[in-house]
Amino acid sequence: GKMSRAAERLRTVIHHLDGATATIVSFRSVERSECSRTCSKRRTYSFDTGTLTPEQRLFYEENGFLLIKNLVSETDIDRFRKEFERICRQEVKVPGLIVMRDVAIAKSEFVPDQRAVSKLQDFQEDPELFRYCALPQILKYVECFTGPNIMAMHTMLINKPPDAGKKTSRHPMHQDLHYFPFRPTDRIVCAWTAMERVTRQNGCLVVLPGTHKGALQEHDYPDWEGGVNKMYHGVRDYDPDHPRLHVEMEKGDTVFFHPLLIHGSGMNQTQGFRKAISCHYASGDCYYIDVRGTTQENIENEVKELAQKKYRMNEVAFKDTWAFRGRLVQGERTSL
Repeated sequence: GKMSRAAERLRTVIHHLDGATATIVSFRSVERSECSRTCSKRRTYSFDTGTLTPEQRLFYEENGFLLIKNLVSETDIDRFRKEFERICRQEVKVPGLIVMRDVAIAKSEFVPDQRAVSKLQDFQEDPELFRYCALPQILKYVECFTGPNIMAMHTMLINKPPDAGKKTSRHPMHQDLHYFPFRPTDRIVCAWTAMERVTRQNGCLVVLPGTHKGALQEHDYPDWEGGVNKMYHGVRDYDPDHPRLHVEMEKGDTVFFHPLLIHGSGMNQTQGFRKAISCHYASGDCYYIDVRGTTQENIENEVKELAQKKYRMNEVAFKDTWAFRGRLVQGERTSL
């Protein structure tokens, strides 16, 4: 007991040292050159489970994301859409679900349907939507990044509204790791599925390929004239000249991406709502870290404030707001 606690503390301390990332990176590059000589198969960011081709693994390694065409069936997506509409009409009550409304729309009169809802978050208690997180064809890919013990940690159904002229339908460029108090980073992955055709016109994902190799950056609310949605923090400083890629997708296409990949999405300039469903997964072997004194402290405070309002609890630990949302979807819940 004593030894493992000390080891655990040491591990946490090491992860808190900024230098740690630098050391790991230099080891990685050494390992990589060794690798190319001995075993071209070893990769830092994925496991060889037989699902990914060597080209796909290399692509994820270099770019931090991977698009798989036509992964989720039309039938499943239509069922998710129906459930979303039932929730919007308040025909079904889901414990713990957060219904978010776009700042530009929420201020107008109350509309009791999907036109006011920009996002559902934490749908883990809705069996129909949560089916998405356990789809075997999704988990088959997730396992390549997390390993065999898989926790679904964070769920969202995004209903990007037509922009009301205030540009609030944009999502600032950000890294998802900013929101997560667990590590190691490379054992976390997001699955994001288009529920309809997603184009530049209706605000597809925009990614900065390769940025997953960098560090977690400082995030804050962007200074946007039309206001910005709650919790939509953005990276303070990223290289505006970094090549960006617009990820256009067909219904059922799914993109898997690394939690350090800098990404966002543009305005929805169409009349329709752009829907996508997503889940963040982490290895069951991940562990929680203390984010106090790090750049993640501002999101911790915001989440705690929200939890206190929502559950009328005085002291909620940041990691506990995660622990009670996480659900095992494959293997064992070993640590998280």
